[in-house]
Amino acid sequence: MELRTNRAKQKLANGGIVTIVSGITHADDIDNVGPIGFDGIWLEGEHGSSDAVDMGNLTRACDLWGMTSVARLNVNEQGLIYRMLDRGAQSIVVPHVNNAAEARNVVEGGKFPPLGKRGMFTSRQGLGVDNYFDQANDQTMLIVLIEDIVAWENLDEIIAVDGIDVFFVAPSDFAASMGHMGDLQHPDVVEKIEDALTRILAAGRNAGALSTTENVAHYVELGVRFFMTGVGPWIGSGFKQYNANAEAAKK
Repeated sequence: MELRTNRAKQKLANGGIVTIVSGITHADDIDNVGPIGFDGIWLEGEHGSSDAVDMGNLTRACDLWGMTSVARLNVNEQGLIYRMLDRGAQSIVVPHVNNAAEARNVVEGGKFPPLGKRGMFTSRQGLGVDNYFDQANDQTMLIVLIEDIVAWENLDEIIAVDGIDVFFVAPSDFAASMGHMGDLQHPDVVEKIEDALTRILAAGRNAGALSTTENVAHYVELGVRFFMTGVGPWIGSGFKQYNANAEAAKK
């Protein structure tokens, strides 16, 4: 067998736009959205139910459809990082990375030697792959969340760390850390987030953003190519249109 290609990582390397979808929590639902063509599924292990015990079935469902399994953890611990990789995740998201040392910890937990210190164990992705340890680093995608004002202050040292694939600027905690809880459109918040994205891109690194149908074009114009979006707003807007069509036909 050959090691499965990390679709999101490959597409990003080729300059494509990568869309990762959140809000899907069951393997059957991953199967149901598989034909749509998402690049990956965001498996929520910080604020949601996805844990190591669930990860085998969730990542297998992603594999069936060639989608990248993106597991967000709740803490920046090396053992937790590589355990999720061992369970089959192709990509790891680590929250609240606020300095270079914390970014290096992600790389050390997520990459085998000589790049990191990941424990020498064959991931589910490596079953049947003879040279798995020689290839795994190339297919493992590491994402850090820039979601505190202190991370913005230390951004230059964070983005200088090798081995991180995407520096994702997360708006909600970012706003809260600036004293503007819930006000993502506050001018100071918008300015700092766009400055962070611009600096990441100017350094030749990949920037990530939370996007909606309304703002994704703006971020693409800035140069962002990696996006996470939730299915909730799509379901909501689709239902509203459905209901409106039904009510209009009744008149």
